[in-house]
Amino acid sequence: MARILIVDDSPSQLMGIRRIVEKLGHEAITAEDGAAGVDVCKRELPDLVLMDVVMPNLNGFQATRAISKDPATQHIPVILVTTKDQDTDRVWGMRQGAKAYITKPFSESDLADVITQVMV
Repeated sequence: MARILIVDDSPSQLMGIRRIVEKLGHEAITAEDGAAGVDVCKRELPDLVLMDVVMPNLNGFQATRAISKDPATQHIPVILVTTKDQDTDRVWGMRQGAKAYITKPFSESDLADVITQVMV
């Protein structure tokens, strides 16, 4: 069982992703924006982060960069989970340190597959 941090400003998305994560047998912890996500990541040191991109305070690209550049958290893989589906968004996200990128809406099995791939 892994501890997975879910960062999303949408309560319904947060609940939906949390349900999938817990159904897979993992523990879910949450944060409601990028800045809180970085703080929770530093404090809790989860095994994986599922990061939305379009959020207030600190967007997901900025939060991913902060996590991947900090020596205390750079070992934690980040999967960007977002509605931003352009190739340039995907490339930019990976350049910020993300290990994978999945676009909303996604199926439960698609998210489960990406989590499994990144955690191996």
